[in-house]
Amino acid sequence: MNFGSRTPLNLKELAGILKDYVGRESPLYFAERLTEHYKRPNGEGPHIYLKREDLNHTGAHKINNAVAQALLAKILGKKRIIAETGAGQHGVATATVRPVHSGTATLKDATSEAIRDWETRKQALEKWGGKPDVLIACVGGGSNAMGLFHEFVDDSDVRLIGVEAAGFGLDSGKHAATLTKGEIGVLHGAMSYLLQDDDGQIVEPHSISAGLDYPGVGPEHSFLKDLGRAEYYSITDDEALEAFKRVSRLEGIIPALETSHAKHILRKYVQPFLMEQRLWLTSVVEVIRMFTLLSST
Repeated sequence: MNFGSRTPLNLKELAGILKDYVGRESPLYFAERLTEHYKRPNGEGPHIYLKREDLNHTGAHKINNAVAQALLAKILGKKRIIAETGAGQHGVATATVRPVHSGTATLKDATSEAIRDWETRKQALEKWGGKPDVLIACVGGGSNAMGLFHEFVDDSDVRLIGVEAAGFGLDSGKHAATLTKGEIGVLHGAMSYLLQDDDGQIVEPHSISAGLDYPGVGPEHSFLKDLGRAEYYSITDDEALEAFKRVSRLEGIIPALETSHAKHILRKYVQPFLMEQRLWLTSVVEVIRMFTLLSST
């Protein structure tokens, strides 16, 4: 398509909308009670911060994508916008922005560039004066986790950890742990790890979390797995519910079930070998991309 004098990549306009309409940048909240909960008897333990994505307009991170999609649809002259609503909030966000904004379009990938460049590194520098040591994110299709990971892939001293949905258990056949139990195949036009049977047919996934209930994963995660650059673990439904209750009780913030998978990883895998480090958890009330950042004191 010939855009003429209009550019589809006006990040300045997008950043302005994200700031004044969405309410970014979202605050970084010190979770004092969670921090105390994970302390060892000797007083050592992680310092936990919640990245409050739930305070965005519409209550989730999906509004970031929806704004850019609406701008792109406008420049393309499209009158209808179709949104996936597996976990609900993407559709809500799309419906919210559709009548509101006009102007130059941008691309979905530009959203990550516009908001995460000036949030993740900037806020880490402000809080503790350095980059994170470990990033932890829940992974379904994986796009939201990659939105966090991509800025740090080349930083070999930053650990990348993805958390999948183990459902009723990895041996139950009722899970969505694609990177843990899947095999290479093609789905939705991309070669990646998939849950499939011996004939290459997709196996129905299961997760208590709608946002993680997907039989495939983005090819970037598959690439990072094969390179050994990122680590991937899995959390069951029951474990996610345990983390959901813990965060709700201790912090008075209701996490999504997606988020709860990543939060439980602190107890199951990470917490035993964490020393004095800072954790950054995203907290969103409904659907979530959850991520954790840790950095040395």
